[in-house]
Amino acid sequence: MSATNTRRSKVSLLGHDILLITVMAVLAGCGLIYEYLLSHYAGRVLGSVESAIYAMIGTMIVAMGIGAFLARWFNDAFTAFAWLESLIALIGMGCILAIASVIAVSYSLPHLFSSIFNLPPDVVLNGYVFQKLQQWSRFLPYVFGLILGLFIGMEIPLIARIRQHVYGRFLENNAGTIYGADYIGAGIGAAIWVSIMLAMPIMQAAAWTALFNIIAGLVFLWRYHSYVRFAKLLLVCHLLLLLLFSFILLFGSSWMNSLSNVLYKDKVIYSQATKYQHVVLTERLSKNQPQPITDLYLNGRLQFSSIDEQIYHSMLVYPAMLASNRHERVLIIGGGDGLALRDVLKWPVNAVTLIDLDGQLLNLFGHQNEEFTPPAHIAKRLLQLNNSAMHDPRANIIIGDAFIEVEKLLDQAAQFDTILIDLPDPNHPDLNKMYSDYFYNHVRQLLAADGAMAVQSTSPYHAKKAFLSIAKTVKAAGFAHVEQYQQNIPSFGQWGWTIATKMGQSASARINAVSKLTVPSRWLSKEYLLASFVFPNNYFEHVKDIKVNSLGSGQLYDYYRTAWQIESELYKN
Repeated sequence: MSATNTRRSKVSLLGHDILLITVMAVLAGCGLIYEYLLSHYAGRVLGSVESAIYAMIGTMIVAMGIGAFLARWFNDAFTAFAWLESLIALIGMGCILAIASVIAVSYSLPHLFSSIFNLPPDVVLNGYVFQKLQQWSRFLPYVFGLILGLFIGMEIPLIARIRQHVYGRFLENNAGTIYGADYIGAGIGAAIWVSIMLAMPIMQAAAWTALFNIIAGLVFLWRYHSYVRFAKLLLVCHLLLLLLFSFILLFGSSWMNSLSNVLYKDKVIYSQATKYQHVVLTERLSKNQPQPITDLYLNGRLQFSSIDEQIYHSMLVYPAMLASNRHERVLIIGGGDGLALRDVLKWPVNAVTLIDLDGQLLNLFGHQNEEFTPPAHIAKRLLQLNNSAMHDPRANIIIGDAFIEVEKLLDQAAQFDTILIDLPDPNHPDLNKMYSDYFYNHVRQLLAADGAMAVQSTSPYHAKKAFLSIAKTVKAAGFAHVEQYQQNIPSFGQWGWTIATKMGQSASARINAVSKLTVPSRWLSKEYLLASFVFPNNYFEHVKDIKVNSLGSGQLYDYYRTAWQIESELYKN
């Protein structure tokens, strides 16, 4: 062979290598994003975020291993790989929409049958068949994860065989080269997911990911069409996939919202996926209420209902404010809806600092930010609910992770007369650190010597161990007096809080010494508050067995998850 032909052969092989390795890297990135998409959605659908995410990742990894074994069944690697990419693009782009559709149908059937048989409006069928259908539909993410994992697992063996066919010989470094491209592509995919796609509506993220699969498939088909059987049919399939991509990109989010809205018993008036959570507002009309009742859901969990949120926020704010000697400077951790802030501003305060992670949620409730403007009618309703608290000149809003922001406040030697911790329940591992002894110790250092701290502490009835663990953890952080109190919130049932002081008298003793409420309340009186510190006989008899939630232990999250899993099973039975 001449030198010229040899050079051409090397250049040709280099061209093949660049194309195949690039395609492999792109597909690896897409595969990882599909894994994250399904894990993310499974966490929302199944509720138990950590276990759902880990189970999904494990399912897909096992499926990929099985897929790698199954790839040997295909004699024609070129044809198998080309068709495989179109299938992965189709499933990856449409699986979440399909899951949402089945879930929506399973939850709609009882109402549909009630309507067909003309049952009274307050009678909804909820028998064994419907319950099982709803249960099965919620595990569909794992089914699609298994299917996608099988197909993604076939990619590496097939492209390795294609590369050897191109070279016409056995390649010693073939596996290393392909796996290297796979790992690098997966790393790039992870970076794209975290930096860009995590903040996208989930259907748009799925569509854009599938587009890269489609493009990779088209490029492969263009270069190796002579090796692919039914290449023209496959080209038509890719063009149809591009059409489907366009429809999903334009309408997928609205379809998804419509399907998700079926899961809420009231009319959904606002739905938005932020970088950190899915925010939903619903409304319902009541003959006993002059205004529509507004409910806020975060990731499908009720956070407040306008019909009784004043009970909750009064119980959070008033005991701590009454137990504090002064009220000049107040810190609120969480409370992005501005409702606790609204009640604090009724007191003679000089400055209130509020720290919340989700800037879009804060903007929804009145924080000014040009990047995100909620619909005018929604903004008006929510500003009326929190009395435009975030517009008050005494309010200082900080968007950030309170775990980090509290350390910054310590560096600034900041001090607060009252501290209110109004975080969601510890239903996610990321929240567990905000309920740790480490975090409470830092908060204690921010609290004035004669101040008080109150913490939202989940349900003392449904999640007793989690409730008690919060108090023990606060005590372990160095507070002198730690007490707990409870009240019934109609939307939630029995609910609890923890209150602590650094020195001097306990919070209940300080409240008992008050002659009257400094700021009048529609719901509360001194006697009503003191009664909330009373628990049933023997309620605390096993408190010695409850563990402190140390940083990194996940103890509180385990208590909480176990409690609500038991509640869920009891409800089903």
